[in-house]
Amino acid sequence: MTDNHRPDEPDPTPVAGPVEQAYSVEKQIDLSQKSYSQGQLVVRRFFRHKGAMVSLFVLVFITVMAFTSIGYGIIPNWWNKTFYDAGATVDGGRPTLQLWPFQIGEHPFGQDTIGKDYFALTMRGTQRSLIVAFTVGLLSTIIGTFIGAIAGFYRGWVEAILMRVTDLFIIIPLLVLAAVVGKMAEGIWWLALMLSLLTWTSLARLVRGEVLSLREREFVTAAEAIGTGPGRIIFKHILPNTIGTIIVAATLAIAMTILLESALSFLGYGVQAPDTSLGLLISTYQNAFLTRPWLFWWPGLMILAIALSVNFLGDGLRDAFDPRQNRTAD
Repeated sequence: MTDNHRPDEPDPTPVAGPVEQAYSVEKQIDLSQKSYSQGQLVVRRFFRHKGAMVSLFVLVFITVMAFTSIGYGIIPNWWNKTFYDAGATVDGGRPTLQLWPFQIGEHPFGQDTIGKDYFALTMRGTQRSLIVAFTVGLLSTIIGTFIGAIAGFYRGWVEAILMRVTDLFIIIPLLVLAAVVGKMAEGIWWLALMLSLLTWTSLARLVRGEVLSLREREFVTAAEAIGTGPGRIIFKHILPNTIGTIIVAATLAIAMTILLESALSFLGYGVQAPDTSLGLLISTYQNAFLTRPWLFWWPGLMILAIALSVNFLGDGLRDAFDPRQNRTAD
C-alpha cells in the first residue's frame, strides 16, 4: 500500500484540541441532563419545599375530616353524632381522646355545657370557616385581578377612577366594613360574597404594578402591532406572566379571611346561631375558659392550624414561582 503523505507535509488528520474537547464534553453533559419546562420546574420546586408539603398534608387532612366526619350535602358522614343533638354530660364533658395509650372514646373533643358532642361542633365550625375562606379567596382574587389588570393596561382616566375606588376601600378599616356587611348578610354564602367585595384591594394594586411593568415589554408591543385586541393581550399574554404573584396573594387572602371571619363571628357579626363557626364557638364558650378550657382549645387549634398551613403553602408557592431563588438541582 502506497502512502501519499510525505514526511515534510503536515498531517491532514485533524487532532481534537482543548476547545473541541471541552465543547464535546459540555455537549455530552447537556445531552445527559433532562430539560424541564417552566411549569415542570415550578412543580418540582414546590414539591421539594418541605414546609409546603407538610402544610398541604395538614390542610387536606383537616378539610377531608371536617367534610366527611359529619357529612355535607351529598357527602355521607362516618361520625355517629351530630352538632345539634344535646345529651347527658359524661365525666363533666371532658375529652375522651388519649394519645398514650391511644384511645378516641365516645367524645374525643369533649362535650359543651348542654351535652353536645364537641367534635361534631368543631367540625361544623371548621366547615363553615373553610367555606367562607376559600370562597372569599377565589372571588376576591378574580375581582382584584380583573380591576388591577384593567387599570394597569389602559392607564389614564380608567386607572385613575379604579385606583381611587381602591383607595376608598383601603382607607376605611376592614374590620369595621366587614362588621357592617356581615350584619346585613343572611347565610354563609352571602357572608362570603360580601367579604369578597371588601378584600380584593391589595391584590388589585399588586396586579396593576405587574401589568404596568409588562405593558412595556416587547411581546406586548409585537401583539399590538399585528392587531391583537386589548382583551386577548391582557388575558392571553400579560396575566399568564403574573400567575405567580396572583397565586401567592390568593393563599394569603385565604389565611387572612380565616382570621377575619373568626374575628367577626367572635364579635357577633359573622356566622349566626343556630349555625356555628370556629370564631363563634370561641365567643360562645369564652366564659368557660377556666372551668372547661377544651372548649377554647379545639376551635383555637383549628384556626391556628389552618392559618399556618395556608401561610406556609404561600411561602412554598412564592419560592417555586420566583426565578431568582437559588436552586442547585432543579
